[in-house]
Amino acid sequence: MTSISKQLTQYFRQALVNAFGTDFAEIDPLVVLVSNSKFGDYQSNIALVLAKKIRENPRDIAKKIIDNLALKELADPPTTAGPGFINIRLKITYLESKLKASRYDPRLGIERTDLSQKVIVDFSSPNIAKEMHVGHLRSTIIGDCIARTLEFRGYHVLRLNHLGDWGTQFGMLIAYLDEVCPEALTTADALDIGDLETFYKQAKQRFDKDETFKQTAKNKVVQLQAGDEKTRHAWQLLCDQSRREFQVIYNRLDIKLTERGESFYNPFLEDIIKELDKHKLLKEDAGARCVFLDGFTNKAGAPFPLIVQKSDGGYNYATSDLAALKYRIEKDKAERIIYVTDAGQANHFAQVFQVAKKANIIHDQSEIIHIPFGLVKGEDGKRLKTRSGTTVKLRDLLDEAVNHARQDFEKRLKKEQRKESREFIDNVSQVVGIGAVKYADLSQNRTSDYVFSYEKMLTLQGNTAPYMLYAYARIQSISREGKIDFQKLAKDIEIILKEDTEIDLGKYLVQLNEVIKEVEKTLLPNRLCDYLYELSKKFNRFYENCPVLRSENPLKTSRLLLCDLTARTLKLGLSLLGISVLERM
Repeated sequence: MTSISKQLTQYFRQALVNAFGTDFAEIDPLVVLVSNSKFGDYQSNIALVLAKKIRENPRDIAKKIIDNLALKELADPPTTAGPGFINIRLKITYLESKLKASRYDPRLGIERTDLSQKVIVDFSSPNIAKEMHVGHLRSTIIGDCIARTLEFRGYHVLRLNHLGDWGTQFGMLIAYLDEVCPEALTTADALDIGDLETFYKQAKQRFDKDETFKQTAKNKVVQLQAGDEKTRHAWQLLCDQSRREFQVIYNRLDIKLTERGESFYNPFLEDIIKELDKHKLLKEDAGARCVFLDGFTNKAGAPFPLIVQKSDGGYNYATSDLAALKYRIEKDKAERIIYVTDAGQANHFAQVFQVAKKANIIHDQSEIIHIPFGLVKGEDGKRLKTRSGTTVKLRDLLDEAVNHARQDFEKRLKKEQRKESREFIDNVSQVVGIGAVKYADLSQNRTSDYVFSYEKMLTLQGNTAPYMLYAYARIQSISREGKIDFQKLAKDIEIILKEDTEIDLGKYLVQLNEVIKEVEKTLLPNRLCDYLYELSKKFNRFYENCPVLRSENPLKTSRLLLCDLTARTLKLGLSLLGISVLERM
């Protein structure tokens, strides 16, 4: 189904050709949703943009466009405002027909992209032998939402988990375990993952202080890279154990990923050095092989080098990232690659991308994007940590969210004197708790830090997941109360929009197409959250002002259809955020 903005764009383009000639056929008329409904529903400022080119008053240009604008059954005659804005107000009859057409469309009018583009979304990326912590929360949730949105739009999406499963840290850990817990190197799950992380920290301290141990650890790395059977087996055990722990988290969050850790690219690292050498990019600095970067300097103001091969011949993260980038473009045939990591890695990726362009790894047709995000902070405004000062484990954070949701729900059940089964309470607590964590994150502009608060994210009022879930559940309660199956309502029902609140709701329902396209373009999930929050508010106002079950037909069936379209829109929007709905709560 063609979106309203796309239809308007086509009409405006034809008007521009009719008014100013074929040279204007490809000009974007800049049709957008209005920010203030008193001006209408859509607006274009193309007259202001063209004023300099045409050398005419923008209001005169706007008049010429309007005189040639044939909006047919779509909208009322357009008007101008201010210095030359063109305002469009949809006809109620058109809106009614648009909503009616959405009834049997499982996509609710959301267009599929015309592009058969292969997209890679690189997200989550925890480290082997360490537990996932709150720092992995944003990458995992934001990356999943972006992947879901692009998949729904019809792109071919490969979700990649770039695990930290290679490098010096494994030689260090294996060398340490060989001393303190050798059975962990030969027997699966000999240690709890928490104990494994403790040993990792102890190994790091030893590595930093003990030169003999450091050399032993480096030797283990050499053995690992050379394929030594015993060392390789120990490494595999550690990786497998961590993967199983990660999967428990991913299952809870309903996250699907294809794993390709750093080890996957290890065979290609030497080729990367040869590629950089071929393009005469390599220079030696203190024994290391580097590429000096444009626009990056050290504290002394000297050119900053990106090290791609250490003085001992080893490789580092930059080399792996270059190899991964090359593989994704050449082997995966990805045309768009999206990296979802914290803002602190922005410089690293800017440097890697610059080197990749100089080496012709990134081609003109490749779109490589780093999607940064801010920190998760505690209510004290500082980085979120436990009382002991350690990083919050993601498993514990999710458990706590579900426990808070359960306590809140049980209090409400007691107040309402409702009795529910333990199974029902557990399911509601799980859906609300996990959904609240996801929504609290995604509803923030991802570039900003945000304050994590169980109390705020679980409230039934305001821009929260429970507020959206409750709006959906309220609609299902209308179905149960009226003993109505929305799917079995008569096929010839007409949508009738009379009251201001139902007109307002109807207009907002047809905007989902534009919102999803905006998320696709900007990669900002909070735009979808804002839409769903506003939709829930508009539905609640409609519900309060327009009786549904107490109305007479044909108004009753029309309003029932509006309720069903609202519920389906909420369910679809929340699913793109990775959030399940509840029929009752």
